[in-house]
Amino acid sequence: MEITLASKKQAWLHAIRLRTLPLALSSILMGSVLAAVHNHFRWGVFILAAITTVFLQILSNLANDYGDSIHGADSADRKGPVRAVQSGVISLPEMKKAMILFGILSLASGLLLLYIGLNSWKLFILFLGLGIMSIIAAITYTSGKKPYGYAGLGDISVFLFFGLLGVSGTYFLHSLSFDWTILLPAMSLGFFSAAVLNINNIRDIESDTKAGKKSIPVRIGKKAGIQYNWALIIGGNLAIVLFAIFQSFYWALLPLLVAPIMFRVAIGVSKGENPAMIDPYLKKMAISTLLWVVAFALGWFIFN
Repeated sequence: MEITLASKKQAWLHAIRLRTLPLALSSILMGSVLAAVHNHFRWGVFILAAITTVFLQILSNLANDYGDSIHGADSADRKGPVRAVQSGVISLPEMKKAMILFGILSLASGLLLLYIGLNSWKLFILFLGLGIMSIIAAITYTSGKKPYGYAGLGDISVFLFFGLLGVSGTYFLHSLSFDWTILLPAMSLGFFSAAVLNINNIRDIESDTKAGKKSIPVRIGKKAGIQYNWALIIGGNLAIVLFAIFQSFYWALLPLLVAPIMFRVAIGVSKGENPAMIDPYLKKMAISTLLWVVAFALGWFIFN
């Protein structure tokens, strides 16, 4: 059934894509829980990191709507949810202004986060560089002359920013220290985030192929893309098992209770015969990732 955007408010809500925010917050929550495990948690860092991440995710979603409309991925042939610019309710100049606004908000909240989180100018400059990289990555995923999402590099970006950098960066801002073992739960978040993107790309494989967007499913085909999806979900759960063993934190195995939900998502994607059947699993995978992190937090809280 065709979905239309009847009002500007509805169009903006579609463009912001609220269903992606739980996934964005998962890495912040994981990094913060890991900091709490090592007695380094700070409320100010947690709140500002969450706000900054939400702004960055909204910026990324707006830029994706803008870029796909320009490059043709959001054509009339697209089978996924209707986009704001594609629908004509929001113009390209209006979307560009919104992108600038959320870029400024991301930078402002990020600067405040670094101000309260860091204790040296060298670290401030380093993290400021990473923050600017995050803003650029959010904008250039599908926007600009050479969007890296169209080259099939989105999975690597998501793995880094939602996984390794998101979790370890948050942990460092809390603790001003680093522990290599946190890379394992960070990898879990990276794998799960890549799975969300992969489900999106499996859904859009037909329109992306026509637009020249060479996502991984476009490159390897739907069948192999589904197998890749299984590998990401299994890999994410395997990483937390290794973390529990290396650290002797057996409470960290509690997130495995959420694994069956993720497996059902993978099964649903593998059985999805068309984009409409696959689309609901995007939200389910994002929410199950947040539940997975909440289970990790509960495991620490209950058993320690």
